[in-house]
Amino acid sequence: MTQPPAKPSNWNAPNVITGARIVATPFFVWMLLADDGHMGPLRWAAAAFFVVAIATDAWDGYIARSRSLVTDLGKLLDPIADKFLTGAALVGLSILGELPWWITVLVLVREIGITVHRLFEARTIVVAAAWMGKLKTVAQSVAIALALFPLASLLGDWVNWVNLVTMAIAVALTVASGIDYVVNFARLGRAGQASARPR
Repeated sequence: MTQPPAKPSNWNAPNVITGARIVATPFFVWMLLADDGHMGPLRWAAAAFFVVAIATDAWDGYIARSRSLVTDLGKLLDPIADKFLTGAALVGLSILGELPWWITVLVLVREIGITVHRLFEARTIVVAAAWMGKLKTVAQSVAIALALFPLASLLGDWVNWVNLVTMAIAVALTVASGIDYVVNFARLGRAGQASARPR
């Protein structure tokens, strides 16, 4: 009889990378706030850290899928690490007065709400990541990275307008993808109820 394939250990490379991203995020926040808006070396370091961390988010997912190292722990930690990092960046920018608090609150409510729903209430109905959600993640990453790098001090004030446009796009996609998720979940729920009815 053929033995079923062994489950991958939770202590694998992708999960370690994800865990390291979570543990290192407070250090990123410290660098961002310690600079106190002076756009010095710590600000550049914080921005570089964010870009590297976002890159590892894609990297650990690729490793997990390509080497059959996907685990339940990894599925749990990966979205948490992603939201923890982006949320920390948005909160930090708002504390520094560089990003309106309403944007940070709006994005966090959407991200935390849907993440909690996926983890605790969507166990019977799985809503796959839609193209809009993936585009939202890319837009958020680009907008936050541009907001973190003090490029305006080097290239001029026109960079601030670029930052404004990219952040507006990211916020719009955040709201639109959240609505899309709710609509898709409701549609799948209705389809499941209809199929369960006696005929």
